[in-house]
Amino acid sequence: PDANAFRLTNSTASSQIQRSPVKLKQHPEDFIVTEQVTLDTGRGGFAVYRLTKWELGTPEALTAISHCWNIPRQRIAHAGLKDRKAVTTQYITVKEGPHRDLTLQNLELEYIGQRRTPLTAADIAANHFELTVRDLTEDEVTTAENRIRELSISGIPNYFDDQRFGSLGESGEWVAHALCQGNYERALWLALADSHPGDSSLEKRQKQILKEHWGDWLKCKALLDRSHRRSIVTFLADKVAANKPVDFKGAFACLNGELRGLYLSAWQSALWNRLLTAVLQQELPAAQLTVIPLKSGPAVFPQRSVADALSSSGIAISQDDSSSTSSDAVDALRLRPGLQLPLPSARIQMPTGILGELLTNVLTEEGITLSEMKVRFPRDRFFSRGLRTALVYPDLDEIASFDDEHNPGRKAIRLSFALQRGSYATMMIRFLFRAANGDGLATSGMSDSDDDLP
Repeated sequence: PDANAFRLTNSTASSQIQRSPVKLKQHPEDFIVTEQVTLDTGRGGFAVYRLTKWELGTPEALTAISHCWNIPRQRIAHAGLKDRKAVTTQYITVKEGPHRDLTLQNLELEYIGQRRTPLTAADIAANHFELTVRDLTEDEVTTAENRIRELSISGIPNYFDDQRFGSLGESGEWVAHALCQGNYERALWLALADSHPGDSSLEKRQKQILKEHWGDWLKCKALLDRSHRRSIVTFLADKVAANKPVDFKGAFACLNGELRGLYLSAWQSALWNRLLTAVLQQELPAAQLTVIPLKSGPAVFPQRSVADALSSSGIAISQDDSSSTSSDAVDALRLRPGLQLPLPSARIQMPTGILGELLTNVLTEEGITLSEMKVRFPRDRFFSRGLRTALVYPDLDEIASFDDEHNPGRKAIRLSFALQRGSYATMMIRFLFRAANGDGLATSGMSDSDDDLP
């Protein structure tokens, strides 16, 4: 189990000894998520179900339900994505779905009632978490108990965590970036052939075929196993066989629509993360910041808390001061509970003032302009339009420490709290234990995202 644990490594560059990493998700029961939604059940053509799953991602669970009930996948709607290595409860709707329960491997589905519309991310009020962090010292437990209470008051940076960026391959290139530049061939290569750390041996072999024979579509078709990947290659091979131009644009459109949507949200989320980092660097003294590597790029966190960092600059902060909104951010960029940052895309106007300068810098470093961040084809998926809060405030229910039965001689801590829709519990754990140990951390083994935009 330890090999699959979500590890938070605490080390210093000057130290020759590295302590054992504290562990999250050492067991699925260590990460329990319950979706809190507005159901509005009554009459309607959409059946509502409570889905409980473990060791299974949301997309895989929905596919299993679709196959078992012989229902087209597009008739099943969900509000958010939930982690694979966890015990999660969420809600789904099925258009004209059966009025009965279902039990399959690693999932249980309970029929709740009917509603008039399918579920969407907007139906989520919050997500409740019960997390167990293991392999701690007594001092780490004491410090963490104090720090979590501070975070509930001062907030933490509301970054998208690495689960959001599972589509980013070893090339470090974003599919959506190539798509917005009109480079459909590169976008297709990244989607079909780019290597990922978690690739199975079969997946590696299939991708290697494409890498070695890219452009020879008839040969790729002959060598690839039957799959969605091969179907897209067949589309290209048929063009060649008919002496027609190779249609990378049409081939990219053959990719699963939900997957294409994930490519867009991943890149947009990465750019938003970089914007938040730029805002924190603008507002807080460099000496108060610590850099933590994320898949989206380096992210900065206050060494202690946002409130402490601002206090060192002579600025006070409290949740009662909610005067700072997205419009306030244009010139002042004051870190207040109400501060919101835009999700970058051509669907918004470039902000003026400091925020506009920071966003322009982020986009320039990426080699893109705001007006270029749009999908020209296919037009069935778009970048999200909206605002995301810069700081998130955990609604803490309970903290409990106990002897860690899985790591003799160590302690464990159980945290029970709620976060607003779209915020990442793993990011809070990163911040908490980085702050508790005064150090950076490394992570691995995370899976699906907690939620949808924003």
